[in-house]
Amino acid sequence: MLLDGYLRAEVGNDQRVRSDASASKVPQSVLDGGPFLSFEGGTARTGSVPDKTIVLTFDDGPDPRWTQKVLDILDDNDVPGTFFLVGSMVSRYPDLVRRMVDDGDEVGVHTFTHVDLSYQSASRVTREIAQTQLALAGAAGITTTLFRAPYSSTNDAIDNYSWPVYKKLGAMGYTSVFIDKDSEDWQQPGVSEIVEGATPKSGEGASVLFHDAGGNRAQTLEALPLYIKKMKARGYTFTTVSGAQQQAQGQVRQSAPANARQGDPEQAAHRPADAATLWEGRALLGAVAVAEWTVPGLASVLGVVGVAVLGRFAMMLVLARRHHRQRNRRRFAWGPPVTEPVSVIVPAYNEKECIANTLNSLAASTHPIEIVVVDDGSTDGTAEIAESLGLTNVRVVRQPNAGKSAALNNGVRHARYDIVVMMDGDTVFEPDTVQRLVQPFGDPEVGAVAGNAKVGNRNTVIGAWQHIEYVMGFNLDRRMYDLLRCMPTIPGAIGAFRREAVLGVGGMSEDTLAEDTDITIALHRAGWRVVYAEHARAWTEAPASPGQLWRQRYRWSYGTMQALWKHRKSVTDRGPSGRFGRVGMPLVVLFQIVTPVFAPLIDVFTVYAMIFVDFKASLLAWLAVLLVQLVCAAYAFRLDRERYRYLLMLPLQQIAYRQLMYLVLIHSCVTAATGGRLRWQKLKRTGEVATPAPGTRAG
Repeated sequence: MLLDGYLRAEVGNDQRVRSDASASKVPQSVLDGGPFLSFEGGTARTGSVPDKTIVLTFDDGPDPRWTQKVLDILDDNDVPGTFFLVGSMVSRYPDLVRRMVDDGDEVGVHTFTHVDLSYQSASRVTREIAQTQLALAGAAGITTTLFRAPYSSTNDAIDNYSWPVYKKLGAMGYTSVFIDKDSEDWQQPGVSEIVEGATPKSGEGASVLFHDAGGNRAQTLEALPLYIKKMKARGYTFTTVSGAQQQAQGQVRQSAPANARQGDPEQAAHRPADAATLWEGRALLGAVAVAEWTVPGLASVLGVVGVAVLGRFAMMLVLARRHHRQRNRRRFAWGPPVTEPVSVIVPAYNEKECIANTLNSLAASTHPIEIVVVDDGSTDGTAEIAESLGLTNVRVVRQPNAGKSAALNNGVRHARYDIVVMMDGDTVFEPDTVQRLVQPFGDPEVGAVAGNAKVGNRNTVIGAWQHIEYVMGFNLDRRMYDLLRCMPTIPGAIGAFRREAVLGVGGMSEDTLAEDTDITIALHRAGWRVVYAEHARAWTEAPASPGQLWRQRYRWSYGTMQALWKHRKSVTDRGPSGRFGRVGMPLVVLFQIVTPVFAPLIDVFTVYAMIFVDFKASLLAWLAVLLVQLVCAAYAFRLDRERYRYLLMLPLQQIAYRQLMYLVLIHSCVTAATGGRLRWQKLKRTGEVATPAPGTRAG
């Protein structure tokens, strides 16, 4: 992007143009001299165009639209031209430069980015020239000794600021080329005015300025052939800068035709590029070609990502509203009330900080439950703490350490009831959570229910960021996926299942690190309906440090990719499995993998545009996107009855937290692409999350 921006005068752009500066330090002989300024032997000398001779010079090219047509006109009229080329344009359109050289035209340096060199440092001046020479070497295998400064005209425009630049370039062997007549075609005054402006006084020779780029050159194309014919009719001949210099020195071969383009000595300013310069020039052109293809491609991807992001927001808002209104109608019911007892399975591995809070919250349940604690080989006394609480409806099942999936499957085998609720050992339920969570099983088509997981430790910056993410992202998403009947994940912190449905798909799989996503997709494919119970709330302890957050989300995102790949055949299946494969799978891949992977482009382009293009417009665009996100977040907070004060953290979340999530996802993609393996990792817990007091508002 930086290279492409540099080529397009976005990076390093300097639009300052000096005018009305003193020329007190410039020799009068230079100010009054001819248009060719050189410093042979260290002394400034000027040269003029011989009488009855025209040097056609063209600035600012090459341009893919206009230069080609200018060259055609020169061909048709058999006259040469001298083109002062902008290096950035040379590097983008090298074929035009090759044609110029092959046709016998002459080329000169017009800087790389078309800046006023009188404002630039010595290093910038050297770089502008050297980069243009590299571009010429890569394009045509030559370098040149000719130079024309941007915004220059006749000799008397040299001032005290530009004079040191000309002396520096003269010491480097360059001839600076000025003009005698300005066609002023850049002002588009009309064809006749262009021809008149370029016409010298009777019999005088002239270095004449036209432009083959930098704007609409339609008038130039119309005026140029008329001008050539007019000057030929007056007995003028046409040559290049080198040709004019040689004529003035009496060195023109007598056998050379007056207006010939091929084989003329005009190319004396050209030098074959040495091997190092040649290959550096080709490398520059190669890099430019990559940038020319890559940046527009990235911009296109950015457009797609932007549309997808905004489309997702719109879809979430519409479907979340419909979901809320549908499920909160007074007469809405899933079926007969579910009152029979259920089994709550709590897999636990070294949860001594949290297990007491978890079990005490379950003991207060308003729905009849049994609690099955599956101790997965804990070494910190988790099982003993669970037994010491003396809760009559708690059973502790011990097993050697085998992982969460094995613990959940063991819990399902020990469950006494047909409905099982699965939760994490660091999560607490409200008294009515289980009762609200199991009501959708009144519909015999429902095989599983996702609850509303909420961040309990939200009073830190990183906790507040996750709180916004849970409310806005996860829960709005679940409302959308519920209505579309393609819920991809039942959160491990709170989910309910029909026991027969779990056993029917083989239980919790150990094939992936996202066992919750894996079994959810498996249930869809088996024909069960998976729904979302927004009022069944669980309070979980979110990672409290960036390192822990990285490990958790890395496991989540990588496990999700594993689950999607495992169930990839659903895309071609028929029936319920095919429905998830052709509706849910594309949505998950687009919204949870593809869009987030490329979403950093939005930030990169925004920062780039703020620095190099238009800060105000770019900032307003970013704020507009932020406003859309804020509206979505505010609506999500309203649905969940959360305090709006946390939304003050949203701008900072977009700047810092989102970047971390991007990196996590990219890391997961690399792991998936390389076939790496990732072990399940236990996060450090503090046990600070307790059940909110009855009747208190979240937050």
